[in-house]
Amino acid sequence: MLERAGLALMHRMEPERAHGLALWALKAGLARGPGPVTSPRLRTDLAGMALPNPVGLAAGFDKNATAFGPLMRAGFGFLEVGAATPRPQPGNPKPRLFRLSEDRAAINRFGFNNDGMAAIAARLAATAHEIPVGLNLGANKDSADRAEDFATVLGHCGPHVAFATVNVSSPNTERLRDLQGKSALTALLSGVMAANAGLARPIPIFLKIAPDLSPAELQDIAEAAIDAGLSGIIATNTTLDRDGLKSPHAGEKGGLSGQPLFARSTRVLARLSQLTDGAVPLIGVGGVTSADQAYAKIKAGASAVQLYTGLVYGGLSLAARIAQDLDRLLARDGHETVAAAVGTEREPWLK
Repeated sequence: MLERAGLALMHRMEPERAHGLALWALKAGLARGPGPVTSPRLRTDLAGMALPNPVGLAAGFDKNATAFGPLMRAGFGFLEVGAATPRPQPGNPKPRLFRLSEDRAAINRFGFNNDGMAAIAARLAATAHEIPVGLNLGANKDSADRAEDFATVLGHCGPHVAFATVNVSSPNTERLRDLQGKSALTALLSGVMAANAGLARPIPIFLKIAPDLSPAELQDIAEAAIDAGLSGIIATNTTLDRDGLKSPHAGEKGGLSGQPLFARSTRVLARLSQLTDGAVPLIGVGGVTSADQAYAKIKAGASAVQLYTGLVYGGLSLAARIAQDLDRLLARDGHETVAAAVGTEREPWLK
């Protein structure tokens, strides 16, 4: 009841201000969670990380690692903060976040606004991690060498996180998605993996990709990921597609997330599952608002899933509800582990 009232209040506010209020409430202890939801069936190994459950928080919700302490107790099995860039940057001019209530979606054009790697690393180091916490790596908009930025952030923040994600798929930094091309991506990943090898404790490295890629581009990314020895691929980031939207904000520039992204991102996930054939674990993101949708991504090939926009409409308790209901769905179908369900219904998404 209290959460519904809070959501109703925030939906009357400008979206970025409402997001700031949500972070403030978390830090103030006004949104207490149940702790990580878990069971023998939900416990998941992801790239060597022991997750209490496979439901994670996607990057972007806690950009500056200011609220991940309370978020660890919200029911999630893992968290991803950031994106972090080497130097602080303000991002794009406001307004840059739009709520598309009619579509259960959002459009953002933040542009990697963050406090910079030094501040974020200090916060990550100051709080004990009860569940795996990872960092989304970004590049400064005015950087002379964006590929080097990713390695720089990893070298600085890597000792304080359980995993890191190379984010070359945000549509809000000009020409960033060009780094998804095979030659550019191979060179970038080589630098990141060298930086990872230089850490006292190398960590799993993931790659987050766009949903707007052609089959040939997906093939190139799959090959580059396997060749680089990546620990996983996150599919997908936001889309530039606007088909079928009803909201008056549909024409805003930026990346679209939420319910309209579900089918597109799940098709990309299934195709990647086919292309990688189990060689690289996959994390499914995009439009997950229920256990049924989380389960659909798992059956399409995901070893874990992440939420973000769904929380705008379902509240922070959504993570715990999805994990609990996912446990029941797995039991219903006779799966003793999440891994047993991965990829079991991939083929329908490939048609």
